[in-house]
Amino acid sequence: MAKNVSTILVTPVTTEKAYGLSQKNVYVFNVPQSANKNEIADAVKAQYGVEVKAIKTLVQNGKAVRFSRGKNRYPGTTTRSDSKKAYVTLAAGSTLAIFEQPAEEEKK
Repeated sequence: MAKNVSTILVTPVTTEKAYGLSQKNVYVFNVPQSANKNEIADAVKAQYGVEVKAIKTLVQNGKAVRFSRGKNRYPGTTTRSDSKKAYVTLAAGSTLAIFEQPAEEEKK
């Protein structure tokens, strides 16, 4: 089943680690777990208009969290849902303006 590129939404991760990697032309995106590398590359190209060189993906396991609805109802732990990340390396000459500061207007 080929998915439509418009249905795959890749959202950039804006953390300090992602900012450091962006200096090396590698950008981090949250992607659906069902998406493969070819679909991610097509979606990044369609949404941002850049050329993709390489992609590394990983599935991050959900954290274990404690929860309780009282002493005798549902005591214990559960896990948050898993998430999938894609580390996208762009071709030379391609950049994304995710971390760039907007130009400050002069105050009069």
